[in-house]
Amino acid sequence: MKNQINDIKNRALGEIGKVKTFEEVEVLRVKYSGRKSELTNLLRGLKDLSPKERKKMGELSNQTKRVIENELEKKELEIKNEELSYIDEKEKIDVTCPGEKLEKGHLHPLTQIRYDIEEIFKSMGFLVVDDREVEDEFHNFDALNIPKNHPARDMQDTFWLKNGSVPRTHTSSVQVRFMENNKPPFRIIVPGRVYRNENSDATHDYNFHQVEGLMVAKSGEITVANSKSIISEFMKGLFGEGTKVRLRPSYFPFVEPGFEFDASCPYCKGEGCRICKGCGWIELGGAGMVNQNVFTSVGLTEDEFEGFAFGFGIERLAMIKYGIDDIRLFHAGDLRFLEQF
Repeated sequence: MKNQINDIKNRALGEIGKVKTFEEVEVLRVKYSGRKSELTNLLRGLKDLSPKERKKMGELSNQTKRVIENELEKKELEIKNEELSYIDEKEKIDVTCPGEKLEKGHLHPLTQIRYDIEEIFKSMGFLVVDDREVEDEFHNFDALNIPKNHPARDMQDTFWLKNGSVPRTHTSSVQVRFMENNKPPFRIIVPGRVYRNENSDATHDYNFHQVEGLMVAKSGEITVANSKSIISEFMKGLFGEGTKVRLRPSYFPFVEPGFEFDASCPYCKGEGCRICKGCGWIELGGAGMVNQNVFTSVGLTEDEFEGFAFGFGIERLAMIKYGIDDIRLFHAGDLRFLEQF
């Protein structure tokens, strides 16, 4: 039996020395130390030996089992150290190497200028609001005093959905909803996406962004002068202190009187250049005193309140501010263009 025990030990130590993985170590542990191992089966024959031999063989078998288990533990530690050394070598960082430059993302130019617009108006006490982009006919047209036969309702200007709704053609519909749920006085701006049934070219697109503003108070508290002052302060904040504003008479169904407003060209300072086509002024949007029919359509008493409204395209402001000559560049997804901002 002594020779058998020594033979088991020698075979075990030889096999342990050859293993390379934790899985192989576990297989040998079961083979030489488990309940069904060869050594365990051999020890079941101790009952047939004399007491003296039984004691002697028992001590030898226990000693052999401890030797095998110690070697298995050493082999596990050896394999673990080898793996850690490999990981250290593979993942080590040379702190003397120059770092890699990480490309940083940035906001789209339309988002940047929209944030600038919002900050300027918020500094003047305006609240920024928005609402749904798909509107019903009442909020998009009727409540804004746009007649049933107005060209803006035609298929060539508006995308009509099968249920009679429309993707909003302006953010003025949000102003209507705000007046339905809020009592004057208030001042708000409404930046957002709008949709027009137009062909895309360098200055037009079927999907673009507007900012419309509305200021309402008791009758007699707001005049055209307030409107021009607010627009002038905004233009100075966006294009610089030297920017001037002028109003020209115009017509819009939801305001009376109505104006179009121009800003002095930020490039030539009013001297005349290619951007302003030599006139020194750039047309930017429309404005006017809110028509009383708009107030009555949202449930306000006629002549109890007065207000002014204005609106302009965000893309147009961005084109002027950044010197861009094609509106389609904003939505083309060309990184060569976007990375300039």
